[in-house]
Amino acid sequence: MTQSALGKLTTLLEMIKFSHTVFAFPFALMGVVLASLASGTAPTFAQVLWICLAMAGARTGAMGLNRIIDARIDADNPRTADRHLPTGKIVAGEAWLLVIAAFALLLLAAWRLNPLCLKLAPVAIFFLVLYSYCKRFTAMAHVVLGICLAAAPLGAWIALRGDLGWPVVVLGLAVLFWVAGFDIFYALQDYEFDRHHGLFSIPSRFGIERSFFITRIFHLAMVVLLFMLFFSKGLGVVYLLGVLVVAGLLIYEHMLVRPDDLSRLDAAFFNMNGYISVTIFLFTLADALL
Repeated sequence: MTQSALGKLTTLLEMIKFSHTVFAFPFALMGVVLASLASGTAPTFAQVLWICLAMAGARTGAMGLNRIIDARIDADNPRTADRHLPTGKIVAGEAWLLVIAAFALLLLAAWRLNPLCLKLAPVAIFFLVLYSYCKRFTAMAHVVLGICLAAAPLGAWIALRGDLGWPVVVLGLAVLFWVAGFDIFYALQDYEFDRHHGLFSIPSRFGIERSFFITRIFHLAMVVLLFMLFFSKGLGVVYLLGVLVVAGLLIYEHMLVRPDDLSRLDAAFFNMNGYISVTIFLFTLADALL
């Protein structure tokens, strides 16, 4: 790859914030662990590789599409006006090539895993596309994003077992509430912009104070659901300790931001949620290995 092509690829990955894939990757791998515990067999290297590629393809395609669809909105929003498409660092054609390649990778990975994964891949793509339009007509965009990321552990389980079981459904719901909660936090940055431009979000619909309350309820639901997984096959005290650590991290995240002080919102959103996803996966893996 030439230096200019490598530089363009790097810019494209910056556009979609590829590093934030850490939010969903650990939950996909946690789905692998739960499926392995349920079946009593370890996954092959090829299965884990294709699951990771499917995850990367889905997330990359979704973020690229979101940047394309929201380009005009981003250009009008002072917070996002310096993003790659509004400033011309990336042109729409280049972004579309990235999206098409990413979704092609998702479909290829789904095909290599099993027939059910391939059949369900278009459903996943539908929700990924839907999310980018939600802010135009519903405040439930945060929940739709939660559904999109909940597909990570669900997809991993289906890839290994070809069915659905209650442990991964519970984990999927935990991911849904976690993502919806921190996305409400993220939307607080655009509270005034969304209200003045007729865009929908929990903050623009219910206000800042109620948004904090809803986020607390969502994150409490996440902890309760993670605790319920303690009773699934193969998980024990080490996993339970991980749930307690995650609960502590969530409490700290909520201490970082207040309705009258959003100055530490970036730390709460980017740092803490990365720690949360990695932490629960590592404790789950350690428990399974022990």
